[in-house]
Amino acid sequence: MREICVIGGNRYFGKRLIDRLTAAGDRVTVINRGSSAPPAGTIHLIADRNDENSLEKALGSRSFDVVVDQVCYTPRQAEIARRVFAGRTRRYVMTSTVEVYEYEDAAAPVGEGAVDPRKVAVDPGLPWDDTEFLDAHYGEGKRQAEAVFAAEPGFPYVAVRVAHVLGGDDDFTGRVQHYADRIRAGEPIAVPPVNHPATYIHVEEIADFLFWTVGEDFTGPVNAASHGTLTTEELCEAITAHLPDGRTLLRAVEVGEVSPFSFSRSYGMDNSRATRLGFSFGDAPTWLPRAVAETLGKDD
Repeated sequence: MREICVIGGNRYFGKRLIDRLTAAGDRVTVINRGSSAPPAGTIHLIADRNDENSLEKALGSRSFDVVVDQVCYTPRQAEIARRVFAGRTRRYVMTSTVEVYEYEDAAAPVGEGAVDPRKVAVDPGLPWDDTEFLDAHYGEGKRQAEAVFAAEPGFPYVAVRVAHVLGGDDDFTGRVQHYADRIRAGEPIAVPPVNHPATYIHVEEIADFLFWTVGEDFTGPVNAASHGTLTTEELCEAITAHLPDGRTLLRAVEVGEVSPFSFSRSYGMDNSRATRLGFSFGDAPTWLPRAVAETLGKDD
């Protein structure tokens, strides 16, 4: 029986990961602030991960084979976690994001080496506790959090850089719904004049990926993305097929906010490292219709 700790993980692919761990016979400890109950069959610890003393007190003398951190968004949070879990776990898996590549704009899919966390400057003095600032600097927060873990050679960490996630009837982001509402009403969907494709991953696949990662021994950054890219047009086509009375109307805008999955730069990740390590990804164009049906099923 493996001892696994999951920080956060009460929704979307986090809860699917916990289901996979418990089904495999692992003993899973879930840490959150107590605002919601964790999945059945887990040990629940209540702590504020932003409060080092609170986290230390909740953990007591516990140690783990692997920690999966689903809610690390800032270098301050990473610093606390690194101090608290040093010596408590043989491996620390942080859920990161494709947004760490927000300054990259290459035509080819971007590999992990494009952002080396060992070379990223960390500034804990920035207003990371300000929600508005954090929302506007999501990628930078994740990038600096990775850098904190990478700065300690003796701390065995993994940063799973997750592509845009689609699928599931519990998609809380509202991004697919954004398109469905406009397609149903025949309202314009804002896109940049040059609209680039992006890589994606299905909600079940990223849960599978994290579960697989728990059982491996590699460290460092790793990209998690299905094979192939999707364009805004392809996403809208899949939604329109689900809403046959709807109509897709894309409108290019030079300035202003564009729709959630419209990108003025290339947003593709190279998944070859994970593939070499042994994970088999699905194909985004193949699973896209299923993902749309899962999310919009209630609209039938």
